[in-house]
Amino acid sequence: MAILKIKTMKKLLTLSIGCFLALGTLQAQTFSDDFESYTSGIALGPQSADWRTWSGAGGGADDVNVAVTDNHTTSGSKSLYFASTSANGGPSDCVLPFGVAPLTTGHFTYTSWYKIPTGKTAYFNFQGNATMGNMYTLDCYMTATGAVNIQNSGTVVLSTIHPFDAWFEMSIDVNLNTNQWELFIDGVSQGSWVNAIDQIYAIDIFPADASASYWVDDVSYTVTPYTLPALNAAENSIKTTNTVVGQNGLVGQSRNIAVAVRNLGTTTITSFDLSVDLNGGTPVVQNVTGLSLASLASTLVNITTPFVLVNDTNTFTSIVSNVNGLGADGDAADDTIAKSIIPVVPAAGKVVVAEEGTGTWCQWCPRGAVYMDAMASQYDGYFAGIAVHNSDPMTVTNYDAAIGGLIAGYPSALVDRQPEIDPSELEGNFLTRIKVAPKAFLVNGATYDATTRVLKVSVTTTMQTGITGDYKIACVLTEDDVTGTGSTWSQSNAYSNNAAGPMGGFESLGNPVSYTLMHYNHVARVITPSFAGQAGAFGTSATSGQVFTHTFTYTLPATWDTAQIHIVGMFIDSTGLVDNAGAASIAEAIATGYTAGVEVGGTTGMNTLAAPDAVVSIYPNPSHSAANIALNLQDNASVQVAIYSITGALLAKKEYGQLNGGMLLPVDLSIYQAGMYFVHVTINGKTEIQKLIKE
Repeated sequence: MAILKIKTMKKLLTLSIGCFLALGTLQAQTFSDDFESYTSGIALGPQSADWRTWSGAGGGADDVNVAVTDNHTTSGSKSLYFASTSANGGPSDCVLPFGVAPLTTGHFTYTSWYKIPTGKTAYFNFQGNATMGNMYTLDCYMTATGAVNIQNSGTVVLSTIHPFDAWFEMSIDVNLNTNQWELFIDGVSQGSWVNAIDQIYAIDIFPADASASYWVDDVSYTVTPYTLPALNAAENSIKTTNTVVGQNGLVGQSRNIAVAVRNLGTTTITSFDLSVDLNGGTPVVQNVTGLSLASLASTLVNITTPFVLVNDTNTFTSIVSNVNGLGADGDAADDTIAKSIIPVVPAAGKVVVAEEGTGTWCQWCPRGAVYMDAMASQYDGYFAGIAVHNSDPMTVTNYDAAIGGLIAGYPSALVDRQPEIDPSELEGNFLTRIKVAPKAFLVNGATYDATTRVLKVSVTTTMQTGITGDYKIACVLTEDDVTGTGSTWSQSNAYSNNAAGPMGGFESLGNPVSYTLMHYNHVARVITPSFAGQAGAFGTSATSGQVFTHTFTYTLPATWDTAQIHIVGMFIDSTGLVDNAGAASIAEAIATGYTAGVEVGGTTGMNTLAAPDAVVSIYPNPSHSAANIALNLQDNASVQVAIYSITGALLAKKEYGQLNGGMLLPVDLSIYQAGMYFVHVTINGKTEIQKLIKE
């Protein structure tokens, strides 16, 4: 019997439906709200038994008033209007729970209508549990350019477009059993994905930035629960790798398959068989034993035999069978899963450079570290990552200043020096650039004297096509596995305690992550001769087949580990983009051999001072009221700090005596007017001068 509860035009509908996933009669719950039953001009929360706000029951500053505007409704005369003039968004922040507990199984569909004026933005997210902000299951950004970007855990998993100045219907359809998510706009599928978090509790509607302006109407959702059979292993997802990138890959690369299997029965699973094939070829069969997989728990099975990606569509099919050695399980509908990818064909000789702005002080920068490491692992030989640090002990001043002028915040990345992106977007930009045929190939050679620690690098550039204009050459040294001691080496971590979803293990670490646990990779050590590169390195033109060799000489500090150093030679076009690069370890470059050529630059810009080995940085910079001078001293050293005005007047001076290790020296800016100041840090009589801006 159908049971219908109606409150004017808002309704909560519960009805019997038959045979969901062939498992008998279940109760589906459908909710809808067109806001016609509410009083206009009054906050939504106090009028509704269902809606609340981020901060609580509703009616406060973060609630939204029900609006009457006939031109901005899909039915009736009322809707919700969200807008903000703050860069941080808000204050409106409305929440609609989808039940009393998080949804982890069954089928879920969310639908609502949106209208966004031209050039404006909209946003909502799905929360994973009842504690707001504890788990972001999904973010939906509707941008000022008309893009719809679906993100989970900071990764864009689907991108499409929406219309401006017209109502459109958006639906998200989710099979929580198999973790299959799909987006529809006006009833047309825009694509599907596997979500990082397969759990839903509520929607949060929040105008996220100063450009936010949009109407919301006719909100509805349907929850169809699932009854667990006695024994059931379900395919939850299939990936071409178990890292955060590498889902598409390049033709010719080997990929290991990872299959997530979930216990969607009531009986503990101890074993099963997995069969995986590529394009219907000979399957790889793997027997998985020794499990104790409880009901609703999942396990990730890495298939040990790799598959080679071929040109065109690659379809992987996985079948789970023989659960607990008993043959067929209780639900055959979830035993098979398939995933299709089309790998990219890389251009011959192409290496893509990613320069990431980061810092140990930056709470979101663990995201950059995770994605840079993943890219280096999954695209070894095609990807050259460079972590350019800001205001921490690994800062290279000239490199940091150049990157800082091209990005709006941290972490950010430049792929071949195109416009800035978030590090989570590295793979998409990489896959676009790796297809572009370079105008030249680069090969790095080297010699190294272990006694003097002199590294001589040669970068040989062979033109693949003719060029005109001022193309430039530059060389970067990076180092992996960099460590240090003291608080300035500890990594600030917004992902601590899973506060923002999974992030490569950082969600299980503290805030900050102690320097004893941190090993920094891709750390920029020096760029020669400068960020822009050596002007006139190839004259005003060159022809296909011409060969140029440029050499660079470095004396490596004793603290640098030569086994972890990488050489990145960059061929920069006349517009400032990186056309191509060559990347090699010192050992690989030595094996290639050193070629004499035109010497470029030297060691200017290395992030090391004369003994004692020390690094000085200031952050935040600019600052409103206070800043910190971050020191990392490798030995005991006498330290003095002085602050001068832009006219050279001494404003403050302090002797700190003998210091050692990592520390922060506070600077009180509240007594100074807005403007630029010069901070003189003197260590054992050697002075470094840095600018400090008071806003």
